[in-house]
Amino acid sequence: MDSVTLDSLDLKLLHALQLDGRASFSKIAEVLEVSDRTVARRFARLRATGAARVSGVVASSRTGHGEWLVRLRVVPSDSADLAQALARRPETAWVTVVSSGTEIVFVLRTPGPAPLQELTRHPRIRDVAAYRLLRHLMDDCWRGRTSALTAEQIVALRPPAPADGAAPVGPHDLDRLLLPALAVDGRAAYPRLARHVGWSESAVRRRLDELCRSGAVRFTVETDPGLFGYTVQCLLWLTVTPARLAAVARDLSRDAEAAFVGAITGPHNLIAIAVCRDEDALYAYLSDRIGSLDGVERAETSPVTAYLKRVAPAL
Repeated sequence: MDSVTLDSLDLKLLHALQLDGRASFSKIAEVLEVSDRTVARRFARLRATGAARVSGVVASSRTGHGEWLVRLRVVPSDSADLAQALARRPETAWVTVVSSGTEIVFVLRTPGPAPLQELTRHPRIRDVAAYRLLRHLMDDCWRGRTSALTAEQIVALRPPAPADGAAPVGPHDLDRLLLPALAVDGRAAYPRLARHVGWSESAVRRRLDELCRSGAVRFTVETDPGLFGYTVQCLLWLTVTPARLAAVARDLSRDAEAAFVGAITGPHNLIAIAVCRDEDALYAYLSDRIGSLDGVERAETSPVTAYLKRVAPAL
């Protein structure tokens, strides 16, 4: 990522795109009370420097795929190469190196059991553990990048929520090319998408509208918390009393430090990602907040060393 400094307009633009990744620049400009050209120019700069990337994300729950959280203990000298190889695979998401390169943690999306045979045979991988990600327990994203707009601006920009109880969308021949294209560039224009997939623009519009209304596809903005002044990220592996699992998850999801909360199988039943200003802030969060939560029996921490893939495909 090239050096970039975010100002107040950049923060508002990123917040707006997190609300609706495909909102037109004219709509965003109207709400932010700036010109269309200013918004387009700002986004072009953020994208060119690697500071922001909009990606279309398929909701596994709507497509019949399961998500596995895979944890690898590796030889530190090989962690970067292994993580890069995993990031290039289309079925992986959120590939990260943690604990100074001694571990790699990633999400694997698959319609069945996690295919781990290849990993277990790798000579530089010391141990493999896979946990089913049962449920995402945090609807909003990290507040550090969604706190720049007023309540009125949020209402003006937020698109309609997916229909409650919507049935999973059925497979469509168009999806095979459309979904990967949206993952690479969630803001790709309809004419460009139509040329890429070889379908009419009207067909692309209808299918994307159907995918969004059903909740099968959502759009997210990939950014580095370091740009916002938050330099420490950490995985929290929590063991919570089953009767308190839902309550603890709700409490964590309201925290300003929380970027993700999910229920998993295995020795820990809750996984969270904490984003903090620095090591002192992380210590305070662990001791004062996590330590005070009723029901948390055990906590293991894994500091994030590097992200090789967040949501969008690796370029």
